Amino acid sequence: MGEPRGPSFLPGRPPSGFGPPVPPETSYPSPYAAPTPQPPPAPPPRSPRKVSPLVAAVLAAVLAGGAAGYAAGAVGDEEPAAAAAGPDVTGLEAVAARVLPSVVSIETAEGQGSGFVFDERGRILTNAHVVAGSSEVSIELQDGRRLRAEVLGDDPASDVAVLEPETARGLRAAELAAGAQAKPGVGDTVLAIGSPLGLSGTVTSGIVSALDRSVRLGEGGERRRALQTDASINPGNSGGPLVDADGRVIGINTAIATLDQQRGGSIGIGFAIPVADARAAARAIID
Repeated sequence: MGEPRGPSFLPGRPPSGFGPPVPPETSYPSPYAAPTPQPPPAPPPRSPRKVSPLVAAVLAAVLAGGAAGYAAGAVGDEEPAAAAAGPDVTGLEAVAARVLPSVVSIETAEGQGSGFVFDERGRILTNAHVVAGSSEVSIELQDGRRLRAEVLGDDPASDVAVLEPETARGLRAAELAAGAQAKPGVGDTVLAIGSPLGLSGTVTSGIVSALDRSVRLGEGGERRRALQTDASINPGNSGGPLVDADGRVIGINTAIATLDQQRGGSIGIGFAIPVADARAAARAIID
């Protein structure tokens, strides 16, 4: 006290009684609406004018539910060789669709957070501050199933905890980055996935803003190195994965910087525990 420290670092669990915001109802014209039929064009003049083409790019993100549906165009009888192309399931949309089934929402008597399946036994990685004081928690999968999970152990110094669900049936492990893959570069694209404010299956995108930031992790934890990202992270994202553009987990979202402790929210500065540190802590807990 008495010495300014700059932004406060807060874990991503919401305060008691803080509910999800209700988004405003806004309607937009469909970008896929059929054009109004026009009469046949007149014959072109001798010196036709050049018309600049309009180039439009559409980026689709999977934001909820853990599953994406894709509609393919029907083939017309008069043009059997031509088929309407469906959405190109590539890029960040494909990454989100691949990782979301491994992400879970975690509910405790004290609050809510996120986690993800990290091994073939269905065990789950999350933050120690998410499950602090709990021996058993409730998890919700992306398909809506609810399971009980035992807290195998936690490491408050690293802010890592391991959960074991009552069954591994239907659980799919996320891919953890290893070796050089676990060392992202500044400017690399990343996705943060979790349940901010209880909104399960939320995906946000950004970049790696900095490496090896010294951040106080957990509640009263020690200062540890962390990845900094501008991907939106809010209360409830804690314990969820930060993944690279190939869908590999490179960190655990754990804290944010905020200018107001009472109304903390994303200001574009979030922190994640590097996956190598999280893996080492998890192994120590399991062993």
